[in-house]
Amino acid sequence: MNKKIGYLIAFVVAVAAPFVGYPVFLSKLLCFALFASAFNLLIGFTGLLSFGHAAFFGMAGYVAGNALKNWGWPTELGLLAGVAGAAAIGLVMGGLAIRRQGIYFSMITLALAQMVYFGALRAGEFTGGEDGLQGVPRGKFLGLIDLANDTTLYFVVLGICVLAFMLIVRTVHSPFGQVLKAIKENEPRAISLGYDVDKYKLLAFVLSAALAGLAGASKTLVLGFETLTDVHWTMSGLVILMTLVGGMGTLAGPMLGAIIIIALENKLGDWGTLLARLSGIEWFNTIGEAVNMVVGLIFIICVLLFRRGIIGEFIALAGKKKPV
Repeated sequence: MNKKIGYLIAFVVAVAAPFVGYPVFLSKLLCFALFASAFNLLIGFTGLLSFGHAAFFGMAGYVAGNALKNWGWPTELGLLAGVAGAAAIGLVMGGLAIRRQGIYFSMITLALAQMVYFGALRAGEFTGGEDGLQGVPRGKFLGLIDLANDTTLYFVVLGICVLAFMLIVRTVHSPFGQVLKAIKENEPRAISLGYDVDKYKLLAFVLSAALAGLAGASKTLVLGFETLTDVHWTMSGLVILMTLVGGMGTLAGPMLGAIIIIALENKLGDWGTLLARLSGIEWFNTIGEAVNMVVGLIFIICVLLFRRGIIGEFIALAGKKKPV
């Protein structure tokens, strides 16, 4: 019951947010929250650490962007094209990577993702190369909802993210999800029980890739462009950081981690200016140039003090307070 109340409060806050904050920035937060949740489905509930999720996030953005700008597809079909493209890449990458375990699995995903990155760099006609894919139109969702208005776009993205999150929750609590947890906890035991572990791993990998693709396609729709930054290995590292800061293996943790990290990246300079004005310390004006240093400091603090992530530590603390 407490979880349902928490989700309800979060939903109410999300509905009210665009009337207080900037809808485009809030839509971007939702996209990254979905991205982190998709990644968490793989690492948090299956135990597979991928260093290549930027490939799905970025390439889905390119596919969706081309579908909307150059192919003239409707908005919903453009998003679905991005999801399908990410799932296809995930099927190929997953089929190769699951042949190995542990760090070898992670290194294979990194190597394949870098191949995707250099392919995107060379395929200038499709990706725009170093200039990126610019001027992606929003269009009308389902042919009825005009997305030119930022607030309307926000609510469409919110609906997409809520449905995707519901799918993740349903997957985690389904028999399929229980098998994934068993594989994470004790893979040899799962094999001895007769489960085709490789098949389950591949399905989890493709599902995670498809959801990451949905996040990437939605981000392209929101911002109207797609660049090589989203397909670079640093984006894979960023989503890992989001998941660890929020709480790996929890449902709400990655979303919180994404909100914290993206808010820091985008608003740290403004906060520094405000602190400089209030305190009179000129150094705060330069803090916006040290985003990576601040994010790294937060990561170190979480590793030292919040080993389970923010949400994970709160859950552990609440569990200790329950009467025996």
